[in-house]
Amino acid sequence: MSAQMPDDPHERAPEKDPDEWTTGDEPMTGPQASYLETLTREAGEEFDAGLSKADASKRIDELQDRTGRG
Repeated sequence: MSAQMPDDPHERAPEKDPDEWTTGDEPMTGPQASYLETLTREAGEEFDAGLSKADASKRIDELQDRTGRG
């Protein structure tokens, strides 16, 4: 049996701010890099491979809003 997310978004655990992640200063993950490359291409911007996990997460959020993927 798989766990299901609660229907009410207020019952879900709040997302932690990337600036508060204990591993936020580590290099971004492979999936983050792949998705960020796609988003930067769609936004007509350059991909920065040197971002940390936290900075990549924030950049993904920003580009999702700008590209309509968010």
